[in-house]
Amino acid sequence: MAHDGNRRIDHLIRDACEERGWGPSKLARELGIAAGQGPDGMSRQYARKLLSGDRTPGEHWRPYVLQVLQLDQQAETSARIPHSVDTVDSILALGRNESVDRRRFFTVSSGGALSFLGVPDAEAITRRVHAARNGVKVGHGEVEAVWQMAQVLGANSAEYGGGHVRHLAVSYLIHNVGPWLQGRYTEATGRALYAATSRLAHLIGWMSQDQDDEAAARDYYVHAYRLADEAGEEELAATALRGLTAQAMELGPRHRARALALAEGCVARAKGINDLRARAYYEITLAEAAALDGDHRLATRTLASSQTHIEHNPDAPSGTSWASHFTIGRWSHVSGMILAHMGDLTSARTQLHQALDVHGLDSRRSRANVLGQLGALHLRQGDLDSALTVWTQFLDAAEGVQSTRVRDSAEDLRVRLARYPDDTDAQNLAERAAALLARQP
Repeated sequence: MAHDGNRRIDHLIRDACEERGWGPSKLARELGIAAGQGPDGMSRQYARKLLSGDRTPGEHWRPYVLQVLQLDQQAETSARIPHSVDTVDSILALGRNESVDRRRFFTVSSGGALSFLGVPDAEAITRRVHAARNGVKVGHGEVEAVWQMAQVLGANSAEYGGGHVRHLAVSYLIHNVGPWLQGRYTEATGRALYAATSRLAHLIGWMSQDQDDEAAARDYYVHAYRLADEAGEEELAATALRGLTAQAMELGPRHRARALALAEGCVARAKGINDLRARAYYEITLAEAAALDGDHRLATRTLASSQTHIEHNPDAPSGTSWASHFTIGRWSHVSGMILAHMGDLTSARTQLHQALDVHGLDSRRSRANVLGQLGALHLRQGDLDSALTVWTQFLDAAEGVQSTRVRDSAEDLRVRLARYPDDTDAQNLAERAAALLARQP
């Protein structure tokens, strides 16, 4: 078996191959070609041992493994990070390195990040409390400042998209929260500070995902989970798993098994949470992952449970996690997309209309997102006039929003309406979408 110092590179190899859909035969072929030894240059048995962790690449093969799987020198450095890596040091290094040169401190593949999830550090806060001798003294005021800033930045991003103030959120993490995390505080204050930082890290992850920066999103979600876990905050930890699930779903069919596993872990983590609205949030995430994976029975059952919980508690007071902002309007939006995944376009369209017109959505980005998806549903059902009406509203709402999701809808609109060259209204709308895309950063 691989010794402990090399175990991290084993995770990276296995997960990089999983992302590509490679088995031992494909891995052996690609490495043999890269090494100039032809497609039979590496034996399938050797490649199988690399994937299982029974062998680590030797001096000859290691450079080709890094090259072929795109695990560059930084990934090799990550492979030597000990399992006891401190979460605070890790997230601050992530933010600092990102702000300088956009490289990833922690991972370049999902394998390294997700393996970090399974390395609990129950003594993280206690260790820092006992070791702190210098640094600023931290109390309730500093903790409250982090919560308030996360709320302000989150509200702005919900309205104008994840790209609008992401740089401010990262800067605040490094320059304001960083010294507090490395300061002096009691264990109770430390847990509260870790929880607030988890919320901020999750927000940066969401902003990154909304800008299609998948590596950064994954890293920040993982750190949000770690901070919440170390703080003993179940809802924040479950919400971070939910973020990882949403990201995996967006990455396409090859990641659906991982998305389903993460969603199941999210729901399991939330079993002890009393807030029914939060539980509805996690359950509908599992329903969406199941629908995408083709398990319509699980999707239907979990969607029904989510509906029961959200209808029993639609207006619960807002808490501190992402889940506390889950409303019945957002539930209608997600349920509509789940129904669309399962082929029930009529019911899906009804749910999206309810999200917009009955329950209401409280941000421009959310409304634009739903309107873009609703227009596509109308067109899929052959109703061009309704699609044009809804897409006109979408383009109105999308002005000034910096979101990859909104850009994708605008591009989808433009491409689909190209099929109607003789329809003046369709072409005018397509030109508006093209102009919007040209103005987007």
